[in-house]
Amino acid sequence: MTELAIESTATAHLTVRPLDLASNLEIETAEAFPAVFATSRMVALMEVAAARLLSPQLREGELSVGVTMDIKHTAATPPGGSVTATAKFVGREGKLFVFEVSAADDAGEIGRGTHRRAIISTERLLAGAAQRGPKS
Repeated sequence: MTELAIESTATAHLTVRPLDLASNLEIETAEAFPAVFATSRMVALMEVAAARLLSPQLREGELSVGVTMDIKHTAATPPGGSVTATAKFVGREGKLFVFEVSAADDAGEIGRGTHRRAIISTERLLAGAAQRGPKS
């Protein structure tokens, strides 16, 4: 397996649907959020782009997981807008892979930041999650 090249990039794209809107984040009826692209969905799209970049580095039984995300969401995107996230590999910090991530819609940049991912055993992750599961 070849090492991931510095400054290599990958993208992820979506058209903003109703389920991608901040207005769908309501947990309790007193909470109201605007009908624009949610920050959480932008973060998810950035994660997908970075995961796509790391995918060739995975061995059987491994996956990549997000460890940190430090981003700014700087512009609102309306329903129906087209959003593309880009992840650029900038180096390693020990076992972590570091990416510069950005997102843009039809009018320009809507967010940017830094994201770190780790490659881990799928079995180990699921076993750890099961230990944290609901207690009877």
